[in-house]
Amino acid sequence: MHLNKDVEGIRKPNYEIDSIFVNRWSARAMSGEEMSNDELMPLFEAARWAPSASNAQEWRFVFAKRNTSNWKKFFGLLADGNKVWAKNASVLVVVVSRKTMEYKEKPAPTHSFDTGAAWMSLALEGTKRNYVIHAMAGFDYEKAGKVIGLSEKYAVEAMVAIGKKGKKENLPEALLEKEKPSIRKELEEIAFEGKMNKN
Repeated sequence: MHLNKDVEGIRKPNYEIDSIFVNRWSARAMSGEEMSNDELMPLFEAARWAPSASNAQEWRFVFAKRNTSNWKKFFGLLADGNKVWAKNASVLVVVVSRKTMEYKEKPAPTHSFDTGAAWMSLALEGTKRNYVIHAMAGFDYEKAGKVIGLSEKYAVEAMVAIGKKGKKENLPEALLEKEKPSIRKELEEIAFEGKMNKN
C-alpha cells in the first residue's frame, strides 16, 4: 500500500486495501487556479459509472467554474465558514438526487444512497488526479434549489468544492490545525454481525 505524505503516519488501515481509500481526505487548501473541461469532466465520468438501484442513476451535478457568470451565485450559497477557504476552489458543485424513478415515476427509496456512491466515485477519481475534493453541508439548501432551478422531483444533497492543491500556509490561522487527514472509527464500531451495537 502506497500512502501519500499527507496521510502517512496518521491513517493506519487494519487490513490491506487499495491506498486510494486511505489517501482521500477533505483538504481545504486550494490554489485558486481555473480547471479546464478536460481536467474536470473525468470526475463526472467516474461518477457516471456508480451503481444504483434498478440502474436509475438518480445523481445530478450542477456546477459553476470560477471566473464565470454562475460562480458568484454558487459561492453566495455557502456558509461564511466555508467561504473563507472555498473562495480558492476551481469549481463549486451542487449535488442533487432524483427522488422518483424516471421510467415509472415511483419513489426511488435509495436516491440518496445511490447519489452517495456517485459522489464517492467522483471523490476517488479526484484524489487519483491529486485534486482537492471537499464535500460540504454548510450552505443554504433551499436557496441552492432555487439558484439551479430545481423541480420538486429532486433533492439537494450536498455541495462540493473542487480545486488544485494549494499551500496550507495560505489558509487562515484558525484552519491550519484542521488541515490534516482525520482518523476513523475502529471496525468494531461500524460493522456488526447479526445484531446492531447499542451505540
